[in-house]
Amino acid sequence: MTVLISDAEVAAALDAPATVDAMRDALLASHDGRLVAPPRAGVQLGGGRMMLTAGHLLGQWYGYRAYDTFGHPEAEQVVVLHDGRTGAVRAVAVGEELGSRRTGGLGGVAVDALARPDAATLGVIGSGGQAWTQVWAAAAVRPLQEVTVYSRSTARREAFAARVRAELGIPARPVDNARAAVHDRDVVVLATTSPTPVLDAADLTPGCHVNAVGFKQRDRAEFAPDLLDRAAVLVSDSPAQSRSYVPPMLAAEPPYAARLGDLGAVLAGSAPGRTGADQISVFCSVGLAGTEVFLLDRLVRILVAGATGSSG
Repeated sequence: MTVLISDAEVAAALDAPATVDAMRDALLASHDGRLVAPPRAGVQLGGGRMMLTAGHLLGQWYGYRAYDTFGHPEAEQVVVLHDGRTGAVRAVAVGEELGSRRTGGLGGVAVDALARPDAATLGVIGSGGQAWTQVWAAAAVRPLQEVTVYSRSTARREAFAARVRAELGIPARPVDNARAAVHDRDVVVLATTSPTPVLDAADLTPGCHVNAVGFKQRDRAEFAPDLLDRAAVLVSDSPAQSRSYVPPMLAAEPPYAARLGDLGAVLAGSAPGRTGADQISVFCSVGLAGTEVFLLDRLVRILVAGATGSSG
């Protein structure tokens, strides 16, 4: 029987530690070849595109995420999970929550792998859903003592800080500029929709780790090349996907392309991560294909385990 899962059910069942664990497992599976995850594909449909990301965990499942770029007010994503042995559809998730938590979970893995072990402060530029799940996941891997947040809207950054305090129990305060948000922070999150830089890399403290979630392409990026210049460690969750962007992703072009590493390889120990306390590390999040399906499979397992436990 196919299970239909709503945003509310995702939010109720999928916590940050489980999400980060699932994304760590997905990155390792991709690195060792068990997760087949080609770059996303898209087709023009006149006025917008239909986008598809797909993945196959060999011997277990396959599936895809579909979304569009028409910009309709009630647009929703669909993630579909097939049984790898029978082809039957096991589950369908409709909405934005699964994808948002997936991206946050990947960011949480990056923080855990690359931020200093004693990282305790986080600054975020952006106050939307992606910014929230980045902080939500980071709090699962580091004992955060304070969060600072900047966005252009005073009301939104105040509401974001209040949510961090209420839901995560972490002291949080809004600030009135980007420099104040990132000053003296151990971890910095860029999660905006800005096509122009929102950060001066000179404002970053030595030893800082940065998760870049928003636009990161040539002539359309929330950061400038100065961030990549300062990065001693530069990784993505999918270098292959990074190279497929049009226009190209900044970190996938010379002179940075030769330095762009694979987060999965860092996790597996086959590539170096942070090797010094003062190094700046940067994670360019591109959303490894197949990770939404990976997370949906993990969610279904959690729901089945819960139902079995309650019935017993």
